[in-house]
Amino acid sequence: MLRKAGPLALAMLGVFSASVVVAQVNKQTGPDPVEWTETDKGIPVTDKLTIEKCGTCHAADDKGNLSRISWVRSTPEGWASTIKRMVKLNGATIDPAEARKIVQYLGTHHGLAPEEAKPVMYLVENRIQDETNIPNDTVRQACAACHAFAQPLSSRRSRREWALLQNMHVALYSQAEAQYSRPAQGGPPSPGPDGKPLLPGQVALNWLAANAPLHTPEWAAWAPRIRSPRLEGKWTVSANLPGKGRYVGDMTISPGKDADHFVTVTTLRSLQSGATISRKGEGIAYGGYSWRGSSSAGGAGQPDDPKSAGRETMWFAPDLKMAQGRWYWGAYNEFGFNVTMARASADPTIAAVMPYALKAGAKGASVRIYGDGLPAKLSPADIDMGAGVTVTKVVSASSRELVVSVDVADKTPTGNRDVSVKGAVLVNALPIYDKVDYLRVTPETALAHLGGIKFDKGYEQFDVVGYANGPDGKPRTDDDVALGPVPVTWSMEEFHTVTYDDDTNFVGDLSATALFTPSVEGPNPKRRFGRNNYGEVWIVATAKDDKDKFGKPLVGKAYLVVTVPTYRRWDQAETTQ
Repeated sequence: MLRKAGPLALAMLGVFSASVVVAQVNKQTGPDPVEWTETDKGIPVTDKLTIEKCGTCHAADDKGNLSRISWVRSTPEGWASTIKRMVKLNGATIDPAEARKIVQYLGTHHGLAPEEAKPVMYLVENRIQDETNIPNDTVRQACAACHAFAQPLSSRRSRREWALLQNMHVALYSQAEAQYSRPAQGGPPSPGPDGKPLLPGQVALNWLAANAPLHTPEWAAWAPRIRSPRLEGKWTVSANLPGKGRYVGDMTISPGKDADHFVTVTTLRSLQSGATISRKGEGIAYGGYSWRGSSSAGGAGQPDDPKSAGRETMWFAPDLKMAQGRWYWGAYNEFGFNVTMARASADPTIAAVMPYALKAGAKGASVRIYGDGLPAKLSPADIDMGAGVTVTKVVSASSRELVVSVDVADKTPTGNRDVSVKGAVLVNALPIYDKVDYLRVTPETALAHLGGIKFDKGYEQFDVVGYANGPDGKPRTDDDVALGPVPVTWSMEEFHTVTYDDDTNFVGDLSATALFTPSVEGPNPKRRFGRNNYGEVWIVATAKDDKDKFGKPLVGKAYLVVTVPTYRRWDQAETTQ
């Protein structure tokens, strides 16, 4: 019976907690969402393989809807996890090739619109990010106590489906019912239809139903436009690899086995060392814009080796003229290129500008402009770098790189400048500043994992960026100007949570380029009480040249937690591959 009922049976397991749902109108009444009548219009399933493999448990109606499935939209990763759960818990029979085809269909025609997917791409890009998109502490308690808030926001559902998802959590995860039922945080809770205060599960259900519904204007506008994207051709790449700096190059995309699959060859050149990398790979585009791929340059001499085999996750703009994303690798996906791509054409394209920033009053500064199709014959008047910046000479020019000499007027206002070369524009490409006001170490909060004996180590690469205060004159506000890396020395300091634990002596080592390598896992007899090597430390960057108003070197800090290995991963990496 469980096998036939599929996810419906799992949902019913959780209905014993009446706190999970709230009474509704419009035929959605009572504590059990299984008994509610679905009031949203479903999205018909038209793929024959999906109907064949899923239709035995998910009943079809006369409009082509499959129960449950037609009232959910999600990312490729969301659908892949759902299929894996159906196989493991409900006995679904499906081979990997069939599963990939179904994910391709559902991730495209029952997926997210580009505008819906872009704000939560950081989840599938495996970025460390402090989430600021959680509306309040009550929703945080209900939805983000165990996983990123981007996970529920990576899907869109009818109200009934959101309620059934809560029930599934209660059925599968023992702590979910307590999280949904404990008193709401963040002020007095609003009363429900019965006059009683709403519990966290009810507050979260109301918020998700209102802010992540099945039908949205974005989806209504995108669904008719879904098509296999024509990505073939050359793309100009600008990338940044924390700890190693900027890269420029090209990705050539060629057709693959079908209209949504592609083969890639990427060449990157380091602007710091001049070393080149050639990566070969393949990828698939879901929904006409969402890229999932893999590539390798055939080597991995060190954990942070940019030649390592890695995954590629990118978001293509609907007009297919630009893309952005992350190419990452490592046992914890901790290393990766931050990538921006622009489609090459007959018109010139600007990919990057070096140096990162220019100081007001600079004379004869050398600026390099990297791109594709750049004019070979130029005069200084053909190049514009904004107010206060004058191009005095074109030193050299080729289709891939321009070298120019510029002067920056004294007291030029701090701010980003666009760089333009005969109609090609790179927005906010060149910051102008008076002085470095503060340092920011990224990531500001980080997590590394002990390992090396039985488990993989989880490294952490830090970077430092200098900032100038913006027009408001205040640090760490939205108008501040990022100036790029500044020369610093790196060190670790104790984060004082436990007296005399001396974490800096045990958690690991920090290199001169800010690569943190954790210690081995397991009890350490040299440590007090034989404790493991876990701990908390500050990662400190001290400026070599820039000083504060008191004449002391600028200092930036990041908080690092070094913890035990992830002994068990609930969502195995292969579900997203």
